[in-house]
Amino acid sequence: MAAAELEYESVLCVKPDVNVYRIPPRTSNRGYRASDWKLDHPDWTGRLRVTSKGKTAYIKLEDKVSGELFAQAPIDQYPGIAVETVTDSSRYFVIRIQDGTGRSAFIGIGFTDRGDAFDFNVSLQDHFKWVKQESEISKESQEADTRPKLDLGFKEGQTIKLNIGNMTTKKGGAAKPRVSGSGGLSLLPPPPGGKIAVPPIPPPSSTAIANHVTPPPVLKSSNMSSADILLDLDAPASASKAPVSATTDLWGDFSTASSAVPNQAPQQSNWVQF
Repeated sequence: MAAAELEYESVLCVKPDVNVYRIPPRTSNRGYRASDWKLDHPDWTGRLRVTSKGKTAYIKLEDKVSGELFAQAPIDQYPGIAVETVTDSSRYFVIRIQDGTGRSAFIGIGFTDRGDAFDFNVSLQDHFKWVKQESEISKESQEADTRPKLDLGFKEGQTIKLNIGNMTTKKGGAAKPRVSGSGGLSLLPPPPGGKIAVPPIPPPSSTAIANHVTPPPVLKSSNMSSADILLDLDAPASASKAPVSATTDLWGDFSTASSAVPNQAPQQSNWVQF
């Protein structure tokens, strides 16, 4: 009773012009023919409204001006006995009307415009398609309730173990961080025991070799001191080198070296006198 009170009536289709005809009784199972009706002289003209309440649809014939109900045809299924199409036209139908006392009669209805007849037909098809889908959904839900439910809960004492990366573990401690490269990419650390290759040292350039001065080889002699070596650098290669005692005056060697140069007049040295 409560479910019936919650149902509301919705309007599916409204057509302002519809003609109603009295039809002769059907003598065979070949169907109704609109050509047997008096199409030029309809018995009633008014407005058609298709409504639904729950799973039942209603075809209501009403007055155009006052909206007074002329006849009503409840429809439980479509296509069915409550609404039938004629065999010779798509604009005419046969419907079964009922009154409050349970009496019923079959009348013919027709539309002047073929588009109105199409809309009337589609509105009934869409409603009962929805009714069929609702019935299938309710049936599936009932079957799901009867099936044994799957218990996915934890049993008493049952535990689970999750392995998540970069988290502290019980055995190995904290996980090793990954080495980040220059491009922001995460690189794996080298394997244990591996050696990292050292980049080779580039060879010296030709400019550095040219600027480098190699000192002359030092003759290992017990009779020559470091001062004699410096004096030999200034002396010409053709001059003969006389052995000089280690006790000779350092400043006197300059005058000796200058006097040994050929084609050069001897000059009196002031360093000896000093």
